[in-house]
Amino acid sequence: MNTRNRISAHYRAYEQMNLRDIFKFLHQSTFGCEHMVTSLEAATHYIKKEAENISNTKLLVEPLDGEFSRVHLSVLNGGLSHETFGKLFFLSAKKPKASVEALEEKLKTVKEMIIEGTLPFDEKEFDEAVTKWKLNGYEALHHSDTFRNAYKPAYRVISNCFVAFLPLFAAIDKALGEGRVILAIEGGSASGKTTLAKMLEEIYGCTVFHTDDFFLQPHQRTPERYKETGGNLDRERFFDEVIVPLKENKPVNYRRFDCKTMQLLPAVEVLPKKLTVIEGAYSLHPYFGEYCDLSVFLKISKELQKERVLKRNPEMADRFLGEWIPLEQKYFSEMQIKQRCTISVTVE
Repeated sequence: MNTRNRISAHYRAYEQMNLRDIFKFLHQSTFGCEHMVTSLEAATHYIKKEAENISNTKLLVEPLDGEFSRVHLSVLNGGLSHETFGKLFFLSAKKPKASVEALEEKLKTVKEMIIEGTLPFDEKEFDEAVTKWKLNGYEALHHSDTFRNAYKPAYRVISNCFVAFLPLFAAIDKALGEGRVILAIEGGSASGKTTLAKMLEEIYGCTVFHTDDFFLQPHQRTPERYKETGGNLDRERFFDEVIVPLKENKPVNYRRFDCKTMQLLPAVEVLPKKLTVIEGAYSLHPYFGEYCDLSVFLKISKELQKERVLKRNPEMADRFLGEWIPLEQKYFSEMQIKQRCTISVTVE
């Protein structure tokens, strides 16, 4: 959706807004909400305080015109903890922002819409307000009293990179309330499994294991092995070195496979934490049994997957597209991996 359509949709949702509220929408779309964040502790404290009297709303997430969205505090009623939501808000404030020039382009669009009558504001009043706002360095603004009284806004501005995973974060928080949690991340090549694992590590400080560290050793690479569904993972070693100790809540001593030397690296010891993440295709192979408490499948279209593969690893793209991705698809289909996952997220 382009800027014009975003602004139109925003006005239709809040017809009692004034220019100040339009400016706030554009400022948040461009810069997020960094001006409100002094520390993680303060962010969490104010969320807890403000959420005490919040009621449910149908519109949990309202996309802005850029890389951020407004997320209503009633999302906390679905299981997301105050601490996690505070962390998402705090981390969002540190995400890269668009430029002042980008904001001024959005303002040009607003003026065009005023001139053509799409927005019911006075052109002269708009020009004067923009001039004053620019002199003040395009400072962050509060909502108008009219907007506050009519709509009672109660939200935080969150980076879109987190928004798609809000149901997953809520599921994790609920499960953590009952004890240790092992989460498996499944999905095809270039679907964002490693990126999600890093995100969870940043939010929860969890331990992460990657199935890519368990490629087949040379002696295992036989035609018979490759014919097996999900056979291109050293599942026996992954089970013995990672899954077994995790299930017993013991330290994990495991060896990564080095693709350059085609050898196993020396063992490293990793202590399990309250949240442990297993990331990578084949992490839900039936060979491992029911070892995880939660699982998420990242769905990606063939078109986007191909685009990402070509961009990320052009030298190996032919092998990804002609060999490895078909093997993944066979595994997903025959072993019903997507259907077995707790949560599914579409990657865009």
